[in-house]
Amino acid sequence: MPHDHGIDPASGDRRVKIAIWANGLLTVVQIIGGLLSGSLALIADAIHNFSDMAALVIAFGARKIGRRPADAKMTFGYRRVEVVAALINYTSLIMIGIYLVYEGVMRLIDPPEVVGWAVVILGGVALAVDTLTALLTYSMQKGSVNIRALFLHNLSDALASVAVIIGGVLILLYDIRWVDPAITIGIAAYILWLAFTEIGGPIHTLMLGSPVDIDIDAVLATVEDVDGVEEVHHAHFWQMQEDQAALDTHVVIDDHRWDDLDDIKQSIKQRLEDEFGITHSTLEFERAANKHHAAQKYGHG
Repeated sequence: MPHDHGIDPASGDRRVKIAIWANGLLTVVQIIGGLLSGSLALIADAIHNFSDMAALVIAFGARKIGRRPADAKMTFGYRRVEVVAALINYTSLIMIGIYLVYEGVMRLIDPPEVVGWAVVILGGVALAVDTLTALLTYSMQKGSVNIRALFLHNLSDALASVAVIIGGVLILLYDIRWVDPAITIGIAAYILWLAFTEIGGPIHTLMLGSPVDIDIDAVLATVEDVDGVEEVHHAHFWQMQEDQAALDTHVVIDDHRWDDLDDIKQSIKQRLEDEFGITHSTLEFERAANKHHAAQKYGHG
């Protein structure tokens, strides 16, 4: 079950629902205001807010699906759907960022008239909603890559809204029309930086990459340090979910200690849990006399 750090699932779901409705209404208002005022920056912020609403819907569904218990079709359970949701959300951010850069450059070439007061008012409303959504998801994002993607979406939205307000003020005071597309490009650049910085985590997890916060060599050295263990090979590390590491490996046992296999196995599992937090391990034991020779330490060759 997703961990919300002290927040029960039902309360977390209510927070996400509120954020969905708030971002949905804001998107509609901003798009209308952007079209009426001629502000691309306002429309850019609206599109980003719409992506947040879509991300919230995806995340909400992922949270629900992720609570399903393991079954015959999904023997590892459904928690990884939240990682998939995060990947979808970051990918959508990249696509939106590229589009906004293109539109901003086109408008820099021929800046249109922009109604500054509408930009300032709607930018202020957007800032309020974005700040609310960020606060709703802040305490939930520490235990979920899915919710973290949402939090970063909304944090970037709040910053983008500040930029939109500043742009509207400059248009009102000095009639600097190029500032609107320039701010749009700035928002897009920030979105792209944010997405490319964060997307690696979900990809790493889905590619069955080793847990990044665990020293893999130290884990195997610890296993080999257990009395009676001669060697470890064919090791596979992965994350069953974002917060649960797993190990699958072959363990070579001294022929004279084969009768102590149960004690050795228990000792290995205890040390894996105590020292590295690895609670899921699959260990295949081999007698030293019958071990795989020239076996790879990691993976199968």
